[in-house]
Amino acid sequence: MSATTTAVPTLRSRALLVLATVLLTLAPTAPARAVTGQGAEAPPRSPHARGAEVVAVTRVADRQVDLSVRSAALGGRTVGVRLLTPDGWDPGDRRRHWPTLWLLHGCCGDYTSWTAMTDVAETDSLRDVLVVMPEAGWNGWYSDWWNHGEGGDPAWETFHTAELRHLLERDWGAGRDRVVAGLSMGGQGALLYAARHPGMFKAAAAYSGSAHPLLGDESVDRVMGFFAGQGGDPLRVWGDPVAQRRIWQAHDPFHLARRLKSIPVYLSCGDGTTGPLDPPGGTSALEADFNRQNHALAAELERVGAKYLTTHFYGPGTHAWAYWERELHASLPMLLGALDLRG
Repeated sequence: MSATTTAVPTLRSRALLVLATVLLTLAPTAPARAVTGQGAEAPPRSPHARGAEVVAVTRVADRQVDLSVRSAALGGRTVGVRLLTPDGWDPGDRRRHWPTLWLLHGCCGDYTSWTAMTDVAETDSLRDVLVVMPEAGWNGWYSDWWNHGEGGDPAWETFHTAELRHLLERDWGAGRDRVVAGLSMGGQGALLYAARHPGMFKAAAAYSGSAHPLLGDESVDRVMGFFAGQGGDPLRVWGDPVAQRRIWQAHDPFHLARRLKSIPVYLSCGDGTTGPLDPPGGTSALEADFNRQNHALAAELERVGAKYLTTHFYGPGTHAWAYWERELHASLPMLLGALDLRG
């Protein structure tokens, strides 16, 4: 099936099986880094948080601060946001604002995943950047959920792009120069946010991202399998892929390619076969599917005249953290260059 063929999928039983098989792959297998003992600090109070407020602050390690943020977009729930802070960061200094890298986690992870599973906290080139690692739900898909036409909780896109952004820029030293990157579900989120909010991000990188969920039946069934993990109702997120096709297309990076053609975009993915960073015999049908999706998106970006597309389709490799850490480092020169910093 070609990348532009319209699929008319049905919910097959294998969708739930797909979900079950990927949970162990995507969930962090290393513990979050230890709290250093500084404990909670009193957060600044802001009357202009636009629907969100910080209710607790915890310093968890050198240059790592966790914010507990209560969000109206999430029904008043409190979720975590980890900040990897730059040298000299002082949120009380309202004259200094730092360029930001938003780093988005994948399915079955959380806001601690990047620091738990990679060396991002030890990366010297990020010592002049405020790295924002927000909670997005273990399977939230960086979307304001359809909820059968009723909307409401959870509204992850609103939380990130409106509430949290304003909060960080007002009270926590974040500047207005931003780039975004993410893995798997977070790779899709990075592309979606850059496309759906023109001007918000100066560059976007997706590592093994869900880049074209409407590619065909297999891709649709797979994402519906993920959606089914949310209370057993796969229609809550984007609705039915036929009846609510406009909503699906509005959350499919392939169908938003024209909105990405003017900014630097980095796409990387393996082909799902055993790679150099895998144990012997390891394979991944999920990565193979995402590989096809990323090739389709890359071709579409080229067709619409994308100016700054970089691809690294590295062949053998599965859906695994070792590759995402490597790809983060490979894409940092592009991301930091968009911020006028050296990677």
